[in-house]
Amino acid sequence: MAAIDTTPSQVATNALQAIPFGSIIGGPLKACIEAQAMAAQTSWQFIQEVGLNTDPNTGQKEAVNVSFQFMQNGHMVQLSVPLLTIVPIPYIAIHDIDINFKANISASSSSVSEQSSSSALDVGAEASIGAKWGPFHMDAKMKANYSSKKDSKATQESKYSVEYTMDVAVKAGQDSMPAGLAKVLELLGSALDVSDPEGTLEVSARKLVLSKDKEGKAIPVSLIATYKNGKGIFESEAIGLFTKSNDKLEPVDIKTANIEKNPQDDSVVYVFPEANNYIVKAGNKTIEIKIEDAGEA
Repeated sequence: MAAIDTTPSQVATNALQAIPFGSIIGGPLKACIEAQAMAAQTSWQFIQEVGLNTDPNTGQKEAVNVSFQFMQNGHMVQLSVPLLTIVPIPYIAIHDIDINFKANISASSSSVSEQSSSSALDVGAEASIGAKWGPFHMDAKMKANYSSKKDSKATQESKYSVEYTMDVAVKAGQDSMPAGLAKVLELLGSALDVSDPEGTLEVSARKLVLSKDKEGKAIPVSLIATYKNGKGIFESEAIGLFTKSNDKLEPVDIKTANIEKNPQDDSVVYVFPEANNYIVKAGNKTIEIKIEDAGEA
């Protein structure tokens, strides 16, 4: 009985063990991670290039605003909107990764052995013997032949093949906005401001009355003035105090008039010790104020 040929199974086992599963499965996963990192970098570049301006001297970044004018309550006003709040920011993220791996290993072996033999024996004797016994006569003839034939055939065949395929399906889409950026956009959204394209000047009062203390001296009064330029930005340094003379505005010498001026981040506080008429001016905006004594009021 012939022994069982185990070569095909050994070949298949060795082929299966030789498949680089780590590279086959790890390669697509690594590529997806690198793609995710590139997507995040692209989002950051988009924010910098589209939504931020960089000061070439200081390197400080500030949000890009879109400003436009429209009519509101019969007045021309200006609206400034941060660009990042109205432009969709690309946030592409990989949601699912499906890796289907299929290995097909086939091995076969065949062995064919064929043996045939044939023999033929032909025996004959030929002789002429004659004998007579009275009326009887006998003849004997003998002939002998012998032949032998033997055929054998053996065939052995073995083959194997290894084939493997892999299907990778990656599903990606717009991801939710990170919490940090959502907070930034919320703050930018709250910064929406409708302003006058020519600027806005406001004062705490247009008429102030000087009261007197027990000794009859005037108690100084304070005035708060604020100014926003055409871009809606506070510009307290643009506020000035003037008097009108012959329809012309003349700047007030604060030290000579004993007026205190206290600039703040978004306003200016004036302290007036005496009665007079003044004009607060910033940009093209002017407001006339009156400082009166208690008796005059």
